[in-house]
Amino acid sequence: MLSFLDQLSLDAKLPKGVTAMNPYRDPYTFDLCKSFYNKYYSDTSERTLLLGINPGRFGSGTTGISFTDPIKLENFCGIPNTLQKKPELSADFIYMMIDAMGGPELFYKRYLISAVSPLGFVKGGININYYDIPALQKAVTPFIIKSIGQIVDMGISKARCFCIGEGKNFVFLDQMNKKHRWFEELIPLPHPRFIMQYKRKKVHEYVELYKTTLA
Repeated sequence: MLSFLDQLSLDAKLPKGVTAMNPYRDPYTFDLCKSFYNKYYSDTSERTLLLGINPGRFGSGTTGISFTDPIKLENFCGIPNTLQKKPELSADFIYMMIDAMGGPELFYKRYLISAVSPLGFVKGGININYYDIPALQKAVTPFIIKSIGQIVDMGISKARCFCIGEGKNFVFLDQMNKKHRWFEELIPLPHPRFIMQYKRKKVHEYVELYKTTLA
C-alpha cells in the first residue's frame, strides 16, 4: 500500500479550473501514512475493500488516510501529528462505526478503506467529486481503473467490495466492475457525509446498518 501511494500520479488533462490533490508528495504526510500502515497492516491477512468517492481537503486530502482527519488519526489511531486539528464530517461517522465494530485494530485487521479515485479534486477552492464534471470523470477513468486493479492485486478479497455512496459513485463503480470483474459482489452503503448532513438524528441507526452489512 505504501508503494502504491508513493507512486500515485495523475497523468491526465483535467478540465479548466480543476486541480488534483496529492498529499503523498508531502514528506510529513507520507511519514504519517507509514506509521498508520505499519501499525495496522503489517501482516498477510486478507482484507475486504471499502471504496469511497475521492479524498476531501480536510480528511484524507490532509492525512493521506481514507476517511481519517488529523483528530481521528491522533485520538483513535494513536498517531500524534502536528496537522491542523480540524474535524471532518465523514471521518466523524466512519470512526463512530469503527468504534462500534471494536476499534481500529480489529476493524483494520479485516478491512481496507480507499476510494474509487485515490486522489481528490478541487475547483475554486472547493472539493469536487470525480463524477461532478463529465469531462473530469472521462479524464480520470483510466487512472481509476489502474488504481483499483493495483489495490485488488495487493491481496484484497474478491468476494465482495463495499461502495461508500449509493448514487453516482455506485453506478460508476458497478459499471467498471462489470467490465473488469474485480469483485463477485458490489454492495452499496450510504455515504457518511449524506448521513451526517441530512440524517444526523438517525446516525446510530446508520452505524448499525454499516455494522450489520459489513459483518
